[in-house]
Amino acid sequence: MVLPKTLARFNRVATNRVAGRIAPRMPGMGLLTHVGRRSGRRYRTPLNAFPTRDGYVLPVTYGADSDWVRNVLAAGGGELTTRGRTVRLEDARLVRDRTRAAVPAVARPLLGLAGVDQFVFLTEAAHGSFHSA
Repeated sequence: MVLPKTLARFNRVATNRVAGRIAPRMPGMGLLTHVGRRSGRRYRTPLNAFPTRDGYVLPVTYGADSDWVRNVLAAGGGELTTRGRTVRLEDARLVRDRTRAAVPAVARPLLGLAGVDQFVFLTEAAHGSFHSA
């Protein structure tokens, strides 16, 4: 079970406006910039973001059919602003991991309670291959 779509819609309209301002500076969070796969429009989505050895892992809290997930997978990457730094990310891949091993131990129980076991892994681009439309 992932979080309900009604909560996702509410967050998109209300919560994301506030979270979008603080997420880029909060530990464990970031602001993901991605391009709409049909519209070509740039979107900014606040979400959980955790560093990995070669990039970042983003928990898929509302399911793999969420727009940001589909957009990032279609484009192959995006840009993430986190902890005051913007990085270009590429090699987007959706991974199911029921152990939640790639996220910090403190986040695992909360993600487990929400039934989150899918993650988007992204590699930090050397010179940035993400293209905005």
